[in-house]
Amino acid sequence: MARINVNPTRQELTRLKKRLKTSQRGHKLLKDKRDELMKQFLDLVRKNKALRQSVEEKLMQAHGSFVLAAASMSEESLAEALMCPRQTVSVDMEVKNIMSVNVPVFHFSMEGDSSDIYPYGFGFTSGELDNAVGFLGDVLQELLELAQLEKSAELMSDEIEKTRRRVNALEYVMIPNLQETIRYITMKLEENERGNTTRLMKVKDMMIAEQIQASQQEREASAGS
Repeated sequence: MARINVNPTRQELTRLKKRLKTSQRGHKLLKDKRDELMKQFLDLVRKNKALRQSVEEKLMQAHGSFVLAAASMSEESLAEALMCPRQTVSVDMEVKNIMSVNVPVFHFSMEGDSSDIYPYGFGFTSGELDNAVGFLGDVLQELLELAQLEKSAELMSDEIEKTRRRVNALEYVMIPNLQETIRYITMKLEENERGNTTRLMKVKDMMIAEQIQASQQEREASAGS
């Protein structure tokens, strides 16, 4: 623990006590914030893990079907089939505040014929291509939700780390330093008080001695006359 370099005065002692009280209150609030952030972060991580597993399974299915489609169709036919999609995707983003962390919220919407996502006729294409497009259509919304969860988890992780550093700085540096400085000033003031008391007692003893000596001189003068 390091002592803060201040003058050991009562005014400084009062100021440091107020500062210590504020630091302790801030430390408690930051600990509560860190704990709540950690709780919500773990909930996000669990949701993210389950959703990622689902997305990866569907993407693997889509990839497998697309590989089979590419093997059974010519490169030109495959490119022509996928050239003009019938649907377009729009994503709007807004921000939600979670424990002073601004996390993104994606709003997903499709434009076009929702009943037919296939941008080609079925006469000259492979059934595996139909499967691949179907899997990708099913997983698109989950992909956006996964992106939202992962970005939110990243932002909350950064905020947890910042809060943890602040809590540690208060708990292990600032509060102990303030307590040590308050203890030092208190001891210094008590020492000065004892010194003042000792000096006053010495002055009192000297005054009493002078009074006794003056009284003796008066008695001696009265006896001589």
